[in-house]
Amino acid sequence: MQMNLSLYQKLEMRMRLAPQIIQSIEILQLPTLELQQRINQEMLENPVLDQLENGSEPAEDLEEPTHEDERTTDESEFDKMLEMEERLGDYSSQAPARPKKTDRDPKLEAMQNTAAPPISLQQYLADQLTMLDLDPATRSIAENLIYNLDDNGYLQYSLEEVVESMPVGTTVAQAERVLRIVQSLDPPGVGARDLRECLLLQLATGDGKYELERILIANHLEDLQMNRYPKIVKETGSSLQEVREAASMVCHLSPKPGAIFSSERAHYVLPDVRIEEENGGYVVTMCDDYVPRLRISRHYLRLLRSERVTLEEKEYIKKKMQSAKWLIDSIQQRRNTLLRIMEEIVKVQRDFFDRGIRFLKPLRMGVVAEVAGVHVSTVSRAIADKYAQTPRGLFEIKFFFAGSAQADGDGSGASRASVQDLVREIVEKEDKLKPLSDGDIVNLLKDRDIDVARRTVTKYRQLMNIPPSRQRIEY
Repeated sequence: MQMNLSLYQKLEMRMRLAPQIIQSIEILQLPTLELQQRINQEMLENPVLDQLENGSEPAEDLEEPTHEDERTTDESEFDKMLEMEERLGDYSSQAPARPKKTDRDPKLEAMQNTAAPPISLQQYLADQLTMLDLDPATRSIAENLIYNLDDNGYLQYSLEEVVESMPVGTTVAQAERVLRIVQSLDPPGVGARDLRECLLLQLATGDGKYELERILIANHLEDLQMNRYPKIVKETGSSLQEVREAASMVCHLSPKPGAIFSSERAHYVLPDVRIEEENGGYVVTMCDDYVPRLRISRHYLRLLRSERVTLEEKEYIKKKMQSAKWLIDSIQQRRNTLLRIMEEIVKVQRDFFDRGIRFLKPLRMGVVAEVAGVHVSTVSRAIADKYAQTPRGLFEIKFFFAGSAQADGDGSGASRASVQDLVREIVEKEDKLKPLSDGDIVNLLKDRDIDVARRTVTKYRQLMNIPPSRQRIEY
C-alpha cells in the first residue's frame, strides 16, 4: 500500500448566512435585559456607537469644525503639564490623599447599595452552636452533621457513613447523641432522616400534647395522604371530628424546614411589550425604556471628512460604522417584528383580554407568521423568553399560542388553558360528599360543546395538582 499526498478540486454550492443576518437573528431572540447587556458590550467594543439620552432626539449634523477647533495642544504646553505633575507627585506620594467630604466614592456607594448575601442553613445552625456549652469533640461532631444536611434540612447520609468521615474514635452512639442536639436547633424539624421524623420533631413539646397527631404521623401518614379517614377512626378509636382536627394540624407542619434558607435568588422578569386598554381597544407598545438608544457618533463622521486622518484610520472608522449600522438596524427590526406579532395576537385573543382565560382561543405560530409576513421560525425566535404586561397580568408571550384541547387537534374549539380553567371550576363547585370522577367531568364538558377524552381530563387534573375523586371526598 502506497501513501502519498495529492490535491483535488471540488465544486459545490453551500448556503451560508451573512454575518449581518446572523447578528439580526441573535438580536431578535434576546429578551430586554439580555439585549441591554449586548448593547453595552457593543458600545465598549465599538467607539463609533453613541448613546442618546431618553427623550432626546438625534442631534443634527454639527457644522464642519475649523482648523482652530481641531488643533491639539502645543508640545510646550504638554511639557509644562508633565513638569507640574512631576513636581506635585513628590508631595502627594508622602501622604495618602484624603477624599473631601463632598467627594463621592462610587465603590463605597456600590458596596452600600449591594444586598447582603443570604445566610445559609448551615451558617444559621453553626451560629446557634456557638451559644451552646459544648466540649470540642461534641462541637466537632455537630458541625460535621450540620454540613451533611441538604437544602431541605434532612441528613443526607446514614450515621454510619457520616461517622466514617469523622476523626478516628467517633462512634455511631456518639453521633446519635449529638444528632439529637442538632435536632433541637431552630428551625424545628431540622436534622431529620425522613419525613416522619421531621414532622415528629416539630411536635416534640414534651408536655403530652398532640398525642393523636403523633399517632397519625407515625402510623397513618399514608392514610392521611389517601384521605382514608374512616380507617383512621376505626384503628385509633377517635371521633371523626378529632381526626379532622389532628389532620389539619399535621397538614400545617413544614415538610422542608430548611427550604426557607434557600440560596437561590429570585428571578425577576422584565416585560418586553406592554398591552394597554385605550378607547375601547388595545394598544401594543414596546417596553424599551431600559434599552439604550444608539446612533453613530458625529465626531467620527467629522473625522471621515478630515484631511488629518490617514487612509488606514478611515478604513477602520468605516468598518466600525458599518458594524454599528448593522446593530442599529437589527434592533429596529427586532422591535418592528415583535410589534407586528403582538398586534396580531391581540386581534386573535381579543376575547381573552376582554373576558379572561376561559376565552383564550387556540392559536398556531403559522397563522401569525403568515399575517405578519415572516417565517414561522422568526415568530418562534421573536417570542422566545419574552413576556407581555397585559391588563390580565404578566404572561409569557408563548402562552397566547395555546394548543387546542380537542381530540382531533385541528386548532379549533377550546384551548388547553381554557379547558383546564373550566375543569378547575367544575371541581371547585362539586359536591364534596360526592366528588365527580374524571368521566363525570368529561360529560359536563360535552354539555358545553367541549369534546375531550377522559385521559385528557386526567392529565389536566394532574397538571393542576388536583387529587382524584376518592381523595377529594369529605367525611
